[in-house]
Amino acid sequence: MSDRTIIHMDLDTFFVSCERLINSKLIGKPVLIGGTSDRGVVASCSYEARKFGVHSAMPMRLAKRLCPEAFIIRGDSGVYSKYSNLVTDIIKEDSPIYEKSSIDEFYIDASGMDKFYSCYKWATELRQRITRETGLPISFGMSTNKTVSKVGTGQAKPDGQIIIKSGLEKPFLAPLSIQKIPMVGEKTFILLRNMGVEYIHTMQKMPIEVIQRVLGANGKNIWKKCNGIDNSPIVPYQERKSISSEITFEKDSTDINKLLNIIIAMTENLAFQLRNGNKLTACLAVKVRYSDMQTYTKQRRIPYTSSDNVLIDTAKDLFNEVYNRRVRVRLVGVSFSHFVEGGQQINLFEDTEELISLYQAMDVLRNRYGMKAVIRCAGLGTRGFGRMNSFTGEPPVIPAHRRQ
Repeated sequence: MSDRTIIHMDLDTFFVSCERLINSKLIGKPVLIGGTSDRGVVASCSYEARKFGVHSAMPMRLAKRLCPEAFIIRGDSGVYSKYSNLVTDIIKEDSPIYEKSSIDEFYIDASGMDKFYSCYKWATELRQRITRETGLPISFGMSTNKTVSKVGTGQAKPDGQIIIKSGLEKPFLAPLSIQKIPMVGEKTFILLRNMGVEYIHTMQKMPIEVIQRVLGANGKNIWKKCNGIDNSPIVPYQERKSISSEITFEKDSTDINKLLNIIIAMTENLAFQLRNGNKLTACLAVKVRYSDMQTYTKQRRIPYTSSDNVLIDTAKDLFNEVYNRRVRVRLVGVSFSHFVEGGQQINLFEDTEELISLYQAMDVLRNRYGMKAVIRCAGLGTRGFGRMNSFTGEPPVIPAHRRQ
């Protein structure tokens, strides 16, 4: 796989950059995007704010203390989705194979293009086109695999680019902090630091068996990434993938409270599947089939989210719109589509840190004890959700580290 050419592109402080396109007075100023109350969470922050120690997912009250002069903006995820789609369209038009891994992050497989044109020159021109046509700064890293390219992009930021040639992956990674490696979160970093592993070069010198004993299969993957080994493929972006849930009643019903409760329970279940699959959805649909077999479906585009609250409110609105006949209902269903990667991006603009922590705790319990371990009161007594489809048509596979 060493002959691959993988480009990782990442829009710089994406939310902040979008706000600066709307309001030029924010250029060069410290900016915080997220919940504006003290209970809110920082969704994104400018480089000027980061100098004060502010970072994303930080409680807003702490960010305000660290950077009291910052401009605080609630944010408009609809605007961000619009600009994300503009960038996606440009990359889609120019790239042979690409993967949209989040609202502001892309992988491109340019393998083989060097036979006809310099991949690095092509990526440079693509980056320039994106900035020219959208006004958004974007950085990229180019190497033989996804991990090294992603780390390279981080080193190239802000508004820069870098190429790591084949055979130089290990020397490039060696002096960097172990935290630069994807999969190394705060808890894993603390554990590794206690072992004396703070920099990648230390991990590179350790036997893989030692790391496996400490971190299991996850340790093997981290060791490989630290050594510049990553054979994971580019997953071509397919916007129309969907998951859905529906139920056909044994007896047709006009009990609107029962119908609404089932819609809520199905939406909650699908939202859990989204987060477990590390996905965000931008389109929700509700289906109602009456006893005379007439079927009606209503869908709505929404900003990318995996938040129960946003999805349930949208599903309820759509049900109230589509349920417009005084006829018994035979079937109801809910479906999500238009996905991107990014389960970590819960709706930070509306959700408080307490609510985000609640989602995470609920998902841990569901992974350990099953979906029914924690459900809303509306879901009590609802049975038989019918066929559950996931991103590939099969029930979602829960990663091993989440089953523990």
